Amino acid sequence: MEDQDKLQGHSWFTLSGDVNSDMVHRMFDAAADMSEDMVTDAHVLLQSNGGYVSDGICLYNYMSNLPVRFHLYNAGAVASIAVIVFLAGHKRYASSTARFMVHKSHASAPSGARPDALRIIVEGLQADDARTEEILRSHVQFSEEHWRTHAYSDLHLTAAEAVKVNMIDKVSDFRPPPGRRITNI
Repeated sequence: MEDQDKLQGHSWFTLSGDVNSDMVHRMFDAAADMSEDMVTDAHVLLQSNGGYVSDGICLYNYMSNLPVRFHLYNAGAVASIAVIVFLAGHKRYASSTARFMVHKSHASAPSGARPDALRIIVEGLQADDARTEEILRSHVQFSEEHWRTHAYSDLHLTAAEAVKVNMIDKVSDFRPPPGRRITNI
């Protein structure tokens, strides 16, 4: 009975796919349900290879300010802007075989784009990078070597490396207690 009391207010979820407006809407709906169900701690297994920076930053800000403690888990791959969403977790975990990939923003320009249009695209990417780097720096203690790699290439981290830079609290699998419902967001 004591374990059940300890888990009062805890719920388990999965969240996968591209970080986009659909994921934002799914999280808004899930958070409304969490509030109604008086969830205090949401354990969320996240699987995403990234998506749109503005949607990822929206999710990060939204999840960071909800009256729910998010425990985020990576059991496979969290990449690109999904890393920023992952950092919204009050507690963060990854399976021993999980990976993180962090990189700067990128975009493509339409064929024949004029220089002024290209300048606007580049300025937008630089603004996105500044916003995501601010979030990274507030949570993760990358070494200078990590930041140099991040400046010019994709930065890949194992779960063990993620512990060392405080991206995760510890290496641990997503293991809902027996009999507890798992809801897909």
